[in-house]
Amino acid sequence: MREFFGINEAVLVEKKAFNTAVEISQQPELWQETFEKINREKEKIAKFINEKLKNKDLRIILTGAGTSAYIGDTLYPYIMNSTNKRVESIPTTTLVTNAKELLQKDKPTLVISFARSGNSPESVGVYEICEKLIDECYQIIITCAADGALAKRAENSKNSLVILMPERSNDKGFAMTGAFTCMVLATVLIFNINNLGDIENNVKNIIINARRIIDKEFSSIKKLVDKEYERVVYLGSGSLYGLSKEAALKNLELTSGKVDTYSESVLGFRHGPKSIMNDRTLVVVFISNDEYIRLYDRDIAREIFGDNGNHKVVAIGYKYNKEIKDVCDEYYYLDEKEDVIDILAVLDYILFAQIFAFFNSLRNGVYPDDPKPDGTVNRVVQGVNIYDI
Repeated sequence: MREFFGINEAVLVEKKAFNTAVEISQQPELWQETFEKINREKEKIAKFINEKLKNKDLRIILTGAGTSAYIGDTLYPYIMNSTNKRVESIPTTTLVTNAKELLQKDKPTLVISFARSGNSPESVGVYEICEKLIDECYQIIITCAADGALAKRAENSKNSLVILMPERSNDKGFAMTGAFTCMVLATVLIFNINNLGDIENNVKNIIINARRIIDKEFSSIKKLVDKEYERVVYLGSGSLYGLSKEAALKNLELTSGKVDTYSESVLGFRHGPKSIMNDRTLVVVFISNDEYIRLYDRDIAREIFGDNGNHKVVAIGYKYNKEIKDVCDEYYYLDEKEDVIDILAVLDYILFAQIFAFFNSLRNGVYPDDPKPDGTVNRVVQGVNIYDI
């Protein structure tokens, strides 16, 4: 019988944890599939996006809800730097209510929507609102469901491009895992569409490290969960701040809110949010691969590590760094020698948070595949009315 994270399949099925365990574990395979899919479609993608990026006045909006919004928060610093364009991450949940304030009628705009199912009311709502309020509007739909309402709505529009993720990324479990990482990776590849060969080795490297995390590191992550922290905080800067939001959401979702979980930027944490700290708090700092940013990561880890109390600091980094090791209780690093850019490190870093949340869910007697069986929170959001604007 198969095992995932040291638990056999029958037990996982009994605890309603099987889908989530499989979906976390299969991500390295899905990343390879994502790379191959984008590579096969590169001519179509390049034709669409290169033309739009020639416009020096182009505005780019990244949008989604929940985890899909955090994809935008994670990606926008990277895309802004690589395109030299105005790039913003604005959730669909904000665009629906405040479109008249946030959208510019006369500004050429590329809207990139992220959606696992594409069936949440806000997803289709934002597509329609942008079409209505922006004179020159182009839309890229990155989704895991070919038959979703958003993909269907956009598939025949000459100003829209639908990019489908591998079928298995459409997670059956409640929480988005493979959907998050595949959509992040796909977007990075789209903005490197003219030089995919240059990034291929980095993708291979993160896949190798991901397999090691999944196969070997899970036991040490479970030991952290076994310490029964009542509060968990994730910190990061830039793309890693966006990642910290997703990491916190995973633990909040999968524990059904039984473990208070927070996220903040590395520098923002001191400005009030640090009040959350008590003796039962675990602070996780995502360490940047940028030498300058890493100075601030080191400083916050050192400060919290030196504070009075029984809280703990965990650092998650890519290349081994002794300065970081000396200022935390636990240090996970993924490679002795190699660095990757932060936006790709995201894919490996989030595995720690997903596995942590998975074990925390089981520890708290929650079903990872269905943490809210009473239906108060749903896999696909329900009950939202979209009104004419």
